[in-house]
Amino acid sequence: MAVPVPPRPVIELTDVSKIYGTGDTMVRAVDGVGLVVQRGEYVAVMGASGSGKSTLMNIIGCVDMPTRGRYLLDGVDTRRLDEKRQALIRSRKIGFVFQSFNLIPRTTALSNVELPLAYAGIKPGERRRRAMEALDRVGLSDRAGHGPSQLSGGQAQRVAIARAIVTDPVLLLADEPTGALDSHSTAEVLGLFDALNAGGRTVVMITHEAEVATHARRTVRLCDGRIQADDRTGVAGAVTTG
Repeated sequence: MAVPVPPRPVIELTDVSKIYGTGDTMVRAVDGVGLVVQRGEYVAVMGASGSGKSTLMNIIGCVDMPTRGRYLLDGVDTRRLDEKRQALIRSRKIGFVFQSFNLIPRTTALSNVELPLAYAGIKPGERRRRAMEALDRVGLSDRAGHGPSQLSGGQAQRVAIARAIVTDPVLLLADEPTGALDSHSTAEVLGLFDALNAGGRTVVMITHEAEVATHARRTVRLCDGRIQADDRTGVAGAVTTG
C-alpha cells in the first residue's frame, strides 16, 4: 500500500532576511526568519512598529523578495521567478485584504469582485457567476450593484474579502483588516475570517491588536526582525522559528 504524501506547506520560509542599506546604515528589517504555515492554518503575525511584520508580509505576498534565504509558496521557489511570474503567482495563489479596502470608486461591488477574474482572462458570464457566489459567501449578494460610497466600512471590507477569495487562492493574506472599522464591523469581519478558515482556507493576518489575534489559532510575534514567539492553540502543523 502506498504511503500517503502529506500536503505541502502553503508557506515555507528558510533563514529569510531582508536587508536595507550597507555599513553603518544597514537595517535588517527581517533577520533570519524561518516559518512554516501548513494548509488550513490561521496565523496572526504581531509586532510593534518597526518589528518587521510589514516587510515579512511583503515577502510572503511576493511583493518583495528576500535578500537572503528561501521562500516556497505552495511549493514554488520564489527566488526563481522574474517580475512577470511574481505577478502571476500573486494573482493565482494569494488573496490580499488591506486595511483601506482598496476598492475602485464609482464601480459596483460586483465589478470590484470580478476584477481579478478579468485579469485572469475569465469570460464575462463565468466572471459574473463566480463573483456573485463570492459576494453571497460574505453575505452581500444584495449589494452587488452598490458602489463603495454606498457601503458601510464593514460592507466595503466584506466586498474586499469576496474579491480576495474569488480566485480560490491557496492563501488569504490580510494586513490590519479591521484597522479602519468600528467594533460591530470588526466583529462581523473577524467572524467571516473565522468561517473561511473553518472551511479550510489558509489565513495569515498581520495585526497589532491582541484582541484580533485571538481569533487565530497560532500567533507569531516579531521583534527586531526576528520571531520572538510562536504560540499555538489547538491547530496541528510544523513550526520552525529562527
